[in-house]
Amino acid sequence: MVLKLTNWDNNFAVKGDEEYQALVRTLNFIEGFGLLFVRCSPAEGERIITKVKEDIKDKSIEVLRLDKSVNNLYEIIEKLNNKESINFLFVTGLHSSFYEYEECKILNGWNSKDIYSYSWKGVPPVLINLNQQRESFRDNFNICFVFLLPQFAIKYFIQRAPDFFDWRSGMFEFPIDPETLKQETSRIFPAGDYEKYTTLTAEERNREIITIQELIVEDHQTVSLKSKLMLELGNLHFIEQDYKGAIYAYNEAIKIKNTFCEAWHNRGSALLILGQYEEALASFDHALKIQPDFDESWDNRGTILLILGRYEEAIASYDQALKIQPDDYELWNNRGNALFNLGRYEKAIASYDQALKIQPDKYEAWNNRGIALFNLEQYKKAIASYDQALKIQPDDYELWNNRGNALFNLGRYEKAIASYDQALRIQPDKYEAWNNRGNALFNLEQYEETVASFDQVLRIQPDNYKVWNNRGNALFNLEQYKEAVASYDQALRIQPDNHEAWNNRGNALFNLEQYKEAVASFDQALKIQPDNH
Repeated sequence: MVLKLTNWDNNFAVKGDEEYQALVRTLNFIEGFGLLFVRCSPAEGERIITKVKEDIKDKSIEVLRLDKSVNNLYEIIEKLNNKESINFLFVTGLHSSFYEYEECKILNGWNSKDIYSYSWKGVPPVLINLNQQRESFRDNFNICFVFLLPQFAIKYFIQRAPDFFDWRSGMFEFPIDPETLKQETSRIFPAGDYEKYTTLTAEERNREIITIQELIVEDHQTVSLKSKLMLELGNLHFIEQDYKGAIYAYNEAIKIKNTFCEAWHNRGSALLILGQYEEALASFDHALKIQPDFDESWDNRGTILLILGRYEEAIASYDQALKIQPDDYELWNNRGNALFNLGRYEKAIASYDQALKIQPDKYEAWNNRGIALFNLEQYKKAIASYDQALKIQPDDYELWNNRGNALFNLGRYEKAIASYDQALRIQPDKYEAWNNRGNALFNLEQYEETVASFDQVLRIQPDNYKVWNNRGNALFNLEQYKEAVASYDQALRIQPDNHEAWNNRGNALFNLEQYKEAVASFDQALKIQPDNH
């Protein structure tokens, strides 16, 4: 992200007014074709053009302003009607042709090191064209070209248009003065609001990224503002989901200012998304050493500990965050999840209740509360929670399935089946609901429908031995003993040491009066469970 200057960069000419006078002397000296490069900001470039027009009145001076990406600069100049009479052609905005290229690199999967270390894998089309047509520029245009460019664009010429750049007649640098630099840098921070960045297009974000990079390497940049710029650079990459690039920028910000709490926090957030939990945890811990009341760091720290199964520590982190933000729904809900995983269902329900006082229209907390009540075997209350969730999210498969399970445990099988049917209308390929529905139908002694439900399960999960066994039981109750034996055989191919399937198979064979085979099946069952009489 910080651009390392080459030795050539350090040999720029004198600054300020002396630099401008050197440029004017060079312009007065050049007759015919020439190439001049001026490193400056766009605003400074316009001031230079205005002043040159005032100071050199005996020459024809024109300006070519490029406000969009171009591939062939030669063609554009060739089409100028007055090209024969132009002495000096100032070209601004050529760097616009590089913004789109920056975006292409990201879209093509370049890594951050390749993008920001100038280890180019390719070349912007306009530079290829300039390299190829440099002789045509010299032979066909009796013009001195003055390219006004920011530093990143100059580097493109050095790295990827060396043939064209080597013909330069002069190189001039106009660094931003300290006061203007401070103003330009400060402009970034109001726009640095995360939400505002999300509204930018990819190309607009690339422009912002390059602008920040330019400001970082300016001669008069302060250490304090440089660290803030690095933070903004990281935030832009974070929005682009370039988390490695974001971490690189946050690391640079921290190198400049080790006590930069926000950089530590954002670094942790990027690491969390990448699944680097221990390193993310360390980042949040750094942030909290600097700013102990940073509630987002406590929250994210709790989330990592929850993922890592360190539930007690997660609860402690959420409690710290809730001291600062007691009305945060997510904190109460996540705290409930940690308590749930510890089997502390009543306390989990109390957390979910707090979450729902804050946001009563959040179906996740109602669902979580229902699951906790289910585990406490408070099925009626669980159903009431699921019903609240379904008012908010009526098309949620899991809610309908969970509600069906609660009804099943209350022995209300017909209503349970109705819930499973709703679940299956939403996601017809979910084997759990088909299986649960089959079990409910079995308890209602609707065996043919039971077999049909289990067949749906086996279409999705053909190696589910329990379902093959249960299907065999339904067929047994239909007195379809041969089909039942076939189902038990399928179960035993998958799980050959299943005592229940061998025993059930023996019963079916017994009813088929195949007594020897029945005895053999019972013997297999007894080998597995010899104490089962």
